[in-house]
Amino acid sequence: MKILLLEDNERLSNVMKYALLDEGYRVDCFSDGDDALEFIGNGYSCFILDINVPNTDGISILEYVRLNHAKIPVLIISSNHELDKVKESYEKGCDDYLKKPFYIIELLQKVKKLCGEREEYLIFDESYRYSFIDHRLYKGEEEIELTKKEILFLEFFSRNIHFVATYENIEEYVWEGEYTTLANIRSMIKRLRKKLPKDSITIIKGIGYSLNKNVKFL
Repeated sequence: MKILLLEDNERLSNVMKYALLDEGYRVDCFSDGDDALEFIGNGYSCFILDINVPNTDGISILEYVRLNHAKIPVLIISSNHELDKVKESYEKGCDDYLKKPFYIIELLQKVKKLCGEREEYLIFDESYRYSFIDHRLYKGEEEIELTKKEILFLEFFSRNIHFVATYENIEEYVWEGEYTTLANIRSMIKRLRKKLPKDSITIIKGIGYSLNKNVKFL
């Protein structure tokens, strides 16, 4: 699960980054709002935004996220304790608000709550399982090699196992916001389907893909 962190205090940013990395998240850090805005579409599962940063402020970025990535959770952090900033953040659609100074455990608890606690495995049948812990696919005790994009596709379903992944979702998350073609997406899915039990990935004609209804979390 990948997080965008916008914080212009370098020391605090590093503390937050390494705490999140220790919890198994991937983290991209930015200190400038304009730079963060440029990478907003790169397949993030959560945004942590400081309000007072150079150039584009956190609340403006929150507005952009809500217009373009409405369902992705946003945590606003700020040293500004004024009630109007807290109120504005919630009015613009933030999911939670954290006032500085804070304990890192507070940050981790809020991120876990927003992103959801993932289960350990995707179970495809009695033999096949995908581990969210080590990001590997197994058939019994044998590991089946996956590419990075195949891993990201399976990780996409970590919050909602039977979500329908549109082509746009896949481009945003699996290709991390970089442009790709439908042919590339279909080719990746075709290769992945060969590594999984038959019909594990269902084609939703004209829309995208979902996991078979028999796939479950454990």
